[in-house]
Amino acid sequence: MNRISVMKPWLGTAESDAVAEVIASGWVAQGPKTSEFEKAFAEHQNVDHAVAVSSCTTALQLALIVAGVRAGDDVVVPSFSFIATANAPTYLGARPVFADVEELTGNVTAQTVAAVLSEKTTAIIAVDQGGMPLDLGPLRTLCDERGIALVEDAACAAGSMYRGAPVGGTADVSAWSFHPRKLLTTGEGGMLTTNNEQWANRARRLREHAMDVSAAERHGSTLAPQESYGEVGYNFRMTDLQAAVGLVQLGKLDAMVQRRRELAGRYREAFKGIAGLRCARDPEHGTSNFQSFWVEVMPDFPMGREQLLEKLAADEISARRGIMAAHQQPAYAGHSGQVSSLPVTERLTANTLILPLYHELAEHELDRVMASVRNAGGE
Repeated sequence: MNRISVMKPWLGTAESDAVAEVIASGWVAQGPKTSEFEKAFAEHQNVDHAVAVSSCTTALQLALIVAGVRAGDDVVVPSFSFIATANAPTYLGARPVFADVEELTGNVTAQTVAAVLSEKTTAIIAVDQGGMPLDLGPLRTLCDERGIALVEDAACAAGSMYRGAPVGGTADVSAWSFHPRKLLTTGEGGMLTTNNEQWANRARRLREHAMDVSAAERHGSTLAPQESYGEVGYNFRMTDLQAAVGLVQLGKLDAMVQRRRELAGRYREAFKGIAGLRCARDPEHGTSNFQSFWVEVMPDFPMGREQLLEKLAADEISARRGIMAAHQQPAYAGHSGQVSSLPVTERLTANTLILPLYHELAEHELDRVMASVRNAGGE
């Protein structure tokens, strides 16, 4: 049997043709294609400004900077997330304070965030975990009442919807990932989006060493203007090669979401009679792009999470443990950012796993995965 991967990006000749066109143009660094991608992504997400960067991690870092976070501040984050969410405030000398999540979506809520706020809290990073849309309304109210910046880590959420609109628009500033595990990929890369023009302009400068004249402007001039540097910046740029791939991928995004939602529905239907297996599903306030499809292995399932992973591996099926808990990692061992217990986070981290889900997953492969899980469940 061929091994079934947990995820594969949907790439083809359209992407390679787009890259070849950029190479032929002679302009491969950040330039006109990157600008085109930014405009198209902002339009798709119904936001005013998009700033392409090298990764979602750098987008998060810039988001916190433009939102005014400084060294010594507290930034509330979910522990139940890839470690980059906690790392972003740490890079700035701020303290990530870990909040618990709700079991349905694996996302923070206004209640779990409020429980760990302090007088030093200046921002929260709320994550659309695995593409599950946050309930941003109550978080927006909480942040407005406290004068706290609301940053949305939408790394996994391109194509997810919140109350009928694309996710990301309700936050003050949002960060997106285009890693190959995501639906829309540029290999590596990310995006910052916001409706705040001043923040967007500052982010554009900061990603390019804080130059007051962009590289594109300088290289487009016969006599380049003299640049100056108003603050310490970074090299967080995206290339036009990546942006060309991103534009093609953006055109495929709606089809990707539709296919993933169909596959997720097939999984839920196949597993609905299995005791002890809880499947990811849409919350009432939105729809997921199902960047990942996770299941929780409950105590009444015939085997534990690790045993199920071993069973799937024996059947040549790649699955993955669920989302990590950052507060349990050595990098944050004894970190003062854990100020309360995180029981839901720890339960989900210990008991969830991610099943194969990608656009080109074949019917016979889907059947193999479903049969393996059903067999493990005693059917």
